[in-house]
Amino acid sequence: MWRLHLCLLVALAEPFLNSKKTYEYKYEGLVRVGRELPDLVESALKMRCTFKIIGESPQTFVLQISNVDVEDFNGLPGKGVFSPSQKLTKRLSAEFSQPIVFEFSKGQITDIRTAPGVSNTVVNIVRGILGFLQVTVKTTQSFYELVELGIHGVCQSSYTVEEDSNAKELIVSQMVDITNCQQPAALYRGMALAPEDKLSKQRGESVVSTVKHTYTVKSTADGGLITKAFAQERQYFTPFNVKGGNSRLLALLLILLKVSDTTDKIVTGQMQSRGNLIYKTEKDLRPIPVVMINLNEPMPKILDLIKRLAQANIYHVDSASSTDILNLIQLLRVATLENLEQLWKQVSGNDEHRRWFLDLVVEVTDERILKFLETRFKAGDITANEAGQALVVAFNHLSAEPVSVALAQEFLTIPFSKSHPLMWNTVVLAYGSLVYRYCVYTDPCPITVVQPLLDMATSGLSKNSEEDMVLALKALGNAAHPSSIKTLLKFLPGYTAGAEKLPIRVQSAAVQSFRLLASRDPHSVQDIVLNLFVQRTLPAEIRMLACMVLLETKPSIALISVISEVLLEETDLQVASFSYSLLKGISKSRTPDNQHLSTACNIAIKILTPKLGHLSYRYSKNVHLDWFHDDFLFGTSADIYMLQNESLIPTKLMLKGKMHFIGRILQFLEFGFRADGLKELLVGKTPQLKKGITDFATIMNILSDWQNLPKDRPLLTAYARVFGQEAFLMDVREDSIQSIIKSFSPSAGKESKVWEKIQDVQKGTSWHWTKPHLVYEARFIQPTCLGLPVEISKYYSIINAITVKAEINPPPKEHLGELLSSDISLHTDGFVGVTKDHFVFHGINTELFQCGTELKSKIVSALPWAFDLKINRKEQKYEMNLTPIKTVTELFSVNSNVFSVLRNIEDPSLFKITPMMPETEDSQKGLPLARILPTSRQCADAKIYGTSVCIEAEAKRAHYLHEYPLYYFLGHTRFSYQLEPAEGAKPIEKIQIQVTAGRKNPPGVSEMMNLSHRDLDATPESVITVKALGLSPPAKPLGYEGVAFYLPTAQRDNIEMIVSDVGEEANWKMCANANTDKSQTSAKAHLRWGAECQTYDLSMRVSAACQPESKPSIYTKITWGALPSVFTMIGQRIQEYVPGISYIMGFYQKYEKNPERQAAVTVVVSSSQTFDMRVKIPEVVVLQIHHMSFLFQICSFMNYGSENCACSCVFV
Repeated sequence: MWRLHLCLLVALAEPFLNSKKTYEYKYEGLVRVGRELPDLVESALKMRCTFKIIGESPQTFVLQISNVDVEDFNGLPGKGVFSPSQKLTKRLSAEFSQPIVFEFSKGQITDIRTAPGVSNTVVNIVRGILGFLQVTVKTTQSFYELVELGIHGVCQSSYTVEEDSNAKELIVSQMVDITNCQQPAALYRGMALAPEDKLSKQRGESVVSTVKHTYTVKSTADGGLITKAFAQERQYFTPFNVKGGNSRLLALLLILLKVSDTTDKIVTGQMQSRGNLIYKTEKDLRPIPVVMINLNEPMPKILDLIKRLAQANIYHVDSASSTDILNLIQLLRVATLENLEQLWKQVSGNDEHRRWFLDLVVEVTDERILKFLETRFKAGDITANEAGQALVVAFNHLSAEPVSVALAQEFLTIPFSKSHPLMWNTVVLAYGSLVYRYCVYTDPCPITVVQPLLDMATSGLSKNSEEDMVLALKALGNAAHPSSIKTLLKFLPGYTAGAEKLPIRVQSAAVQSFRLLASRDPHSVQDIVLNLFVQRTLPAEIRMLACMVLLETKPSIALISVISEVLLEETDLQVASFSYSLLKGISKSRTPDNQHLSTACNIAIKILTPKLGHLSYRYSKNVHLDWFHDDFLFGTSADIYMLQNESLIPTKLMLKGKMHFIGRILQFLEFGFRADGLKELLVGKTPQLKKGITDFATIMNILSDWQNLPKDRPLLTAYARVFGQEAFLMDVREDSIQSIIKSFSPSAGKESKVWEKIQDVQKGTSWHWTKPHLVYEARFIQPTCLGLPVEISKYYSIINAITVKAEINPPPKEHLGELLSSDISLHTDGFVGVTKDHFVFHGINTELFQCGTELKSKIVSALPWAFDLKINRKEQKYEMNLTPIKTVTELFSVNSNVFSVLRNIEDPSLFKITPMMPETEDSQKGLPLARILPTSRQCADAKIYGTSVCIEAEAKRAHYLHEYPLYYFLGHTRFSYQLEPAEGAKPIEKIQIQVTAGRKNPPGVSEMMNLSHRDLDATPESVITVKALGLSPPAKPLGYEGVAFYLPTAQRDNIEMIVSDVGEEANWKMCANANTDKSQTSAKAHLRWGAECQTYDLSMRVSAACQPESKPSIYTKITWGALPSVFTMIGQRIQEYVPGISYIMGFYQKYEKNPERQAAVTVVVSSSQTFDMRVKIPEVVVLQIHHMSFLFQICSFMNYGSENCACSCVFV
């Protein structure tokens, strides 16, 4: 009987709405964003309402919302109350008053319809309310899992059902896994070029969300009736690892008030479908989370902001207005295409306004910007420079939608795009980047989007145009479309007949086009590049690049074994050295993406080291450095690739850096240079370099043949990648160099472009340039069960500015060479500066209100100048006069703080932005900066020059817990470096710097040399003399004078330098001497300073031995006499740490009697890979370590033990 009762109860518990009834519920939603600690400020938003569900038909119901009340909170938990938000309540009440129709059947909501004017924000809140009615109750199980549709998307839910037979109720608990939804409603924007790193996510997450619903379902005659529902959603977020401190967000409650019979039907009027329960994000992501402005009538507001920003940044970088960039971008994004055209007409005539508009209109990230730029390209009313800058940013920040890609293709056919070689490169490469981002979110990615680039590559091949082939291949590499592999194979030897005859530069570009494909289709790429790597008949460069790409596919240990077997039999030392260094760098890697690969490479290195470990830097190399911190989920890595052949200059050089953060990898910057032309010049001419790479005369003679190179062969090719995408490509050709030489030639006349610039300067030219730029905008938007979007966003904007005013006399009359034989005077003043703003936002962000936490940091660098310069090139005399500063001038500053924010568009006057850590007396100073430099101000005075250099540092923290990295940022940080007038100093009229070069002795130098006490037969001639004086007439100058002498002998090269204090009674001097012997096996340095160079002294001697009968060694000895007390204090402090540091590094100690004022280090090479070190310091301590590994192979020990050993060591 009990079981029958239970079955009946469960059967009647299926959620059901009677179309003849009216259900009235009370609803309360609460959002809290903060740390949930009593001493940290948080923001909160509360919304209450009642709503009725009125049946129209068995499956159609009307939702009627009333009694809306919105309150907000910004303060310390438990020490404040919620405040009514009356204007926002009124705005929401107006929209909620309109009836909403939805379809409901078997506990599932299938369609929502509203009046046309209801905003997307309100509809999403309605989705959150209706989501409480959707619950699946199974009648035969107490625990079950389902994949079902909800506000978070199509996600998996886990249900538990408990029965209360007395109350005839079921308690249903639902846990929703919103992290692994099949069709997530969450949205990423701006992260396409930062791929996920799954191995990093295994070490920790920066965002973790949990959602739990609890329903009370009462059994009725009609079925189950939800009488109460409670949802709790928590999102743990930190810029680092959530296990180490985080920011949190909470949720809401629903209670059934009554059920009554429906008496009147609701008149709904015209309705439109708004979809199902899945949260819908605005297509244009209009609200930028860190700003909130009224977006009505944007035109006048845009013009006003452009004018104010342009004016504010003419004479200095205005850091106070730099955040207005985001306001301007927000307004531009709501402007129509017609608005943009009207704005262009109004600003294009003013250089300043025009530049600000073009630099920021590119942040309109949809088809409007493409149509606007297309009009400019076809009309030709912008320069090639303006067009290139605008297009590269627009394409890379564009929302990758099908309509945008189709419009972007048209730029490949516009004649203006090909009007300048550099701009054409930019257009093609930027289009490839757009295709890549489009394919990130489109699977499968249609071949039509990459077809123009495939056609371009095929056309270049048929015409045998090296320039066209390289450009198309690089663009295909940017696109990384899997369908491009077939075309890329046409350029690879071994895959297509005749490909081996293509220029090496083309083959190289084809191999590197697989770099991004390595992560999209690793198995196909592995097969291709491995086949290239094992073909010993291919050029070394192609094989080396193939190995580099192969390792980027993260190969298995089996493939690493294949590489090892090939290298064991390798005869090309360039290939062997480069591949070995790649494996060695990865074997020591600590970043998560190399976690498994490093183990395999470590095994390979142990096998290969006996054969290849001795190869020096004369061969191709890769240098890899990285680090990663698990608690911070952050790390960096850097690589230098040097590909060489028989020449001394690397034929290819690449430098790249990556950032590893919050489970993603961002290849921030990469630079590369290719020296094909220089390579051809040096082929076969290496034997001419009798003195090695320091034989500059021979090198210049070889390079003088550059004019005999083929006209179509560049001397040098340079490229740059940003975020992994090649964005810049430039060839330096013979005609470019010839043009530069002619322009700067002493015989150049009025036809030279340089002549025109000099004439402008003579008249008193003024030049100003600014570059505002939104570097990145990364957003993660995830719905909550309230229907409100929780957003995590990062914004990074920069303003660069420079102003230069200059005047030169006298101007040349016939040719530029006149400047070399006349006295030239130049006056210039201006400034260069940059402001960097970084924002991180976490919280609720809609176009109506914002509630969350913001990290704001600002870095400002500024360098003003004003000076006169006099140049006499004939006598090699130079004089600079600077005006001392009269006011405090901040050169560099950092300001950072975390705020709890609350904004609503209806009442801007009530915006609340409160530091998360309030200003309290018990705030602790906890950042490491605060421990080293507590809130302080320190100045170093240079009263001779009337100037002080000051550093101010301040750090306030509420907590200092090592295990919580987030706490380091919860507080105020300020650091500044500034110049200001020195207190108590005499007024200085100007600072004068004089430089005299050449072998002439200015007055007073002979007396200075006689003071140096070194038994000279005659006074030597100085190489250079420098004076830095503070002038304050009629008083005599004060300052310093320095003279350098070159004193060669048959056995040694000597350099002498004397610095002296200038003044009537000054006797302070510093004397320095350094010499090396001609064999470069020993060097000495001696430094003395004080009164007549007699008070303090310090000397150092370095010698090397590299003889066949002994092991190579280096011996260094430092001795000292009297030293300033500060030196002694620092030495004692260092000596305290020596035992501990030496133990960590593996040294052991042996006690001997050593001189008190002497330290010595001996390094002896014990093998090609290791060395022994012996360190002697005062106080009878000897530290020794045996067989330490080389960090860098400075010396080549290939010939260790042979007669040529002495030639193989080079000291760096």
